[in-house]
Formats: sequence, structure tokens, C-alpha cells
Amino acid sequence: MSDVRSRLTKKQEGVLCSMFFGSARLSLLFKASVQSYNYSVFHQKCDRQGPTLTVAYNNAGFIFGGFISKDFAQTGSNLKDDKAFLYGLDSRGDNLQPHRVHVIDGQCSFSDVSSGPNFGGLVFLDNGTQVYSNPGTLYNFDPALIHGNDLNLIELEVYRVEDSGNHLEKPWRNIDWSPGKRKELMESIKSWKPIITSVSKAQVLLVGPVGAGKSSFFNSLSSVFRGHVTSQAVTGSAGTSVTTKFRTYPVMSDKSRKPLPLILCDTMGLEGDVNAGLDIGDITSILQGHVQDRYQFNPLVPLQEEAPGFRKAAYVKDKIHCLVYVIDSSKVKLLPEKMLEKFAAIRRKANLLGIPQLVLLTKVDEACSLVAENLQKVYQSLYIEKMVTYTIYFYRLDVHFDHNNLGHILCPLCRERAPL
Repeated sequence: MSDVRSRLTKKQEGVLCSMFFGSARLSLLFKASVQSYNYSVFHQKCDRQGPTLTVAYNNAGFIFGGFISKDFAQTGSNLKDDKAFLYGLDSRGDNLQPHRVHVIDGQCSFSDVSSGPNFGGLVFLDNGTQVYSNPGTLYNFDPALIHGNDLNLIELEVYRVEDSGNHLEKPWRNIDWSPGKRKELMESIKSWKPIITSVSKAQVLLVGPVGAGKSSFFNSLSSVFRGHVTSQAVTGSAGTSVTTKFRTYPVMSDKSRKPLPLILCDTMGLEGDVNAGLDIGDITSILQGHVQDRYQFNPLVPLQEEAPGFRKAAYVKDKIHCLVYVIDSSKVKLLPEKMLEKFAAIRRKANLLGIPQLVLLTKVDEACSLVAENLQKVYQSLYIEKMVTYTIYFYRLDVHFDHNNLGHILCPLCRERAPL
């Protein structure tokens, strides 16, 4: 008999593991080409094994299947599992990005019956190497993205999904947490001056989904430099944006109330719906310096040149010098496709304007229990490291990670540019 070995490459396995929160590893339970395309053998190997990932391969180069967090147990019932999903991965090429689909609201996630893995819209081992595919049954999916419309398998594997631990012995980024280093960094920000004489402060725009923590981040930063808790920006946890105006917040330093050379710009939160949240057209106007402080956003009508609040003569000092994407670290993988499309549209606009972009992952203590116990362990959290990596590669954001160099944020101020 052939060896029961995984068909996945290390890279493919890493991509599949990235679909899970926390740290995961895959343990092979069943391999159809060796143990037969038979659902009885599948159940012998896979029943009551905990969370499992079904991994199918076809000649089109797709790796696809489904995940459930509950046991296969042949209960004869249709079961709900809020963590279950279907996925497809086109393994051709180097840019491996899994396409995930969650269950239709209110529907069961899989059928725990005496058959092969049965996800309703995808059923395996019901007819040898043939896969049954029926989009709209439990899951809505595009067959071209899940399996490339190739339903003939060359292999089927089932893996147990295990927790590989979340604590790294060595931090993936070295930080000096000492009070002296903290003071040094704060002083470097206080003393920084733009090269361009017409610009006294760098304007940093915060954009992100509703509830990501943009306003809270400003309050936290302000509190650090003021030396006591402040709440200048209104915060909340409602389903719609608490911030409805464009606001520019100078950051004051300690008791002297001397402003830092930074202005944080807060905006209405992004939402997935087309006519909800901050409009992409308004973001373009903000980036170009045309939006005045306290402008009231209207998601249905972007700011027009003739409208009050539109600054026609926008100079370098009025423009955005750095764009920061603010994302809740516990929801990195949960943002809807429409939201990702908005991020992509914003990124394209910022790239055309030559604006550097950074990513700020918030609420790391809520996302990882290790960090909740000790914030200084944030760079020893495998989960947080994976979320950072996922954000870079799957959101396709071009980011810099030099926490000691303010120049990444302020470099656009090194040359004068005419108003756009």
C-alpha cells in the first residue's frame, strides 16, 4: 500500500491554515487515493475527530472543500455550525489566495449523515471521484471560484484541524519597552519639523470600517502625550458610524498644550453597502485637501465643488500626507467582499496621488488572550503575526513596518507639489 502522505505543499498548507483564527496545523486523517473513495472508510477514519478540513484536488489546479468545527458522527441530522465554510484555492501561480464562502443565513452548515463530507452545495464520496456541486444549497458560491467547474477529483484528503499553540518563544519583532525608549520616541515626534516651510504639521487620515476604533485611537494617542485620559473624539460601538463629520484633531503635548507636528484626521466609517458609510468620492476630496474641518458627510451625495465645505484652492498643507487603514484585528478575515473592494478603490486613489499608506490593527487585546494578559507580548502572539501577514497579502496593502522611522509617514513633505 502507498504511504499516506499529504499532497499539500508547505506553502499550500500555510495558506489553508491562514483561513483559521489563532494558530492551526493540519493532521491528515484520510486519503482517498490510498484508502479508497468510500464513505464508510471515510467515517472509520474521520468520525469524532473534532474540527476537520476536507481538501479536494482536481486537474484544473484547484484545491477546494469545506471546514466544520463539529464532529462527523453520522447522527442523521442537518447541523448548524457558525464556524463552517466552503473554500476554493487556485493553486496555479504564486499568488495563492483562498476564496471563502460562509453558510446562508439561517441554514444548516452540513449534513451529518452516512455519506461522504456533505456540505449541501458540495458533496464528496457520493459517486467515486465525482463531486456533487449545487450552488445555493446551504451556501451561495461561484463554481468558477471554488472548483473551476472541474468536478472530477484526482485526490481527496480530510485533515483534523489542531491548535498549534499561540505563544512564540522569540518575538517576531523586537521592541524596547523601557521608559527611556518611550521618552526618546515621544521626543523625536515632538521635535520633528517638515522640510517644507509652508507645512507646519503632517496630516494623517484614518479610514476604516465602522467600529474599527479610529476615534478611540486618537483619544489613546492624545492621552499618552497629554499625560492623562482624554476623550476629545466621540466613540461608540453602534452598527453605524458615530463620526459623521470630517474632523481634524491637533495632538497637544503635556501640560504646555504645545501642539505636535501631527494632525489626525477622522472620518465617517466605511460600510459594505454602496449607499452607506463614507463615499469613495469624499475620500478622494479629503486626500486632495478639498474638505474642510467639520464638513458633514452625506453617504448618498458626495461633496461637490460648488457645495459649502469644499476648499477649491488646496495647498500642500491642506492635503493628506499619510493614509492609515484602521482595522479591528479580530475581524481581519470577516470583512465582506464589498468592504474589501472599497479598500482597493481607496488604495488606488492614494497610489495615484503618491500618498504613503500604513495599516493599524486595533483591539489586539480582544483578539488574543495572550495579549490581553500582557500587552508587551503582542509580538510573541502567533495569532497577531498571522493577522499582520494576512492583512498585507490578502488585502494587498503596501505597508512599511519601521516603527522607529517617522520618515515613512512624513516623506511626502520632502518636496513641494502644486495644488491638484
